[in-house]
Amino acid sequence: MLTAKLATTDQELLQLAALSNANRSDNISAEEKATEGFVSWVYTPDILRTINAIAPSVIVMDEGALAGYAITLTSECLHAYPAAAHTYNHVLPLHFKGRALGEQRFYLMGQICVAKAWRGQGIVGALYNGHRQFYSAQFDALVTEISMANPRSLKAHQKIGFETIDRHFENGHDWAVVAWDWT
Repeated sequence: MLTAKLATTDQELLQLAALSNANRSDNISAEEKATEGFVSWVYTPDILRTINAIAPSVIVMDEGALAGYAITLTSECLHAYPAAAHTYNHVLPLHFKGRALGEQRFYLMGQICVAKAWRGQGIVGALYNGHRQFYSAQFDALVTEISMANPRSLKAHQKIGFETIDRHFENGHDWAVVAWDWT
């Protein structure tokens, strides 16, 4: 049975780190990247423990197995995961719904991934609905940055309701910044 919940155990965080590592762009073939998508940022179990103590990530479990995860990165998490600081600072002046994001209550989606066995079963929607359920009372928007080389991820985010608010070229890659309004 598929259940969306906040990550609470070390075993869940270890499964999350393993799934993230298995789907990193440098660990999969070019063909798999093009058809299945990929993740870019590296999360160790220690980093995940620190982040999760601040703002738990949303996961979908299936009888003890991790079907997917969506990492929560609030501004308070940036000291534990400095790689996200550049993205956070980039999005602050961007306008969404008529105001700079820096004037709104938002957080970053640190990464989202669905295990192969569960792809195409609505897990992305369950993860994002979990984020909205658990965090919409505290935040007005959820923001993330997606590689334009990852069309599967872009399409999935558009389906949820994310809007593209910026496109930029950085470090040899095209990126889209997308935001989801919760007001």
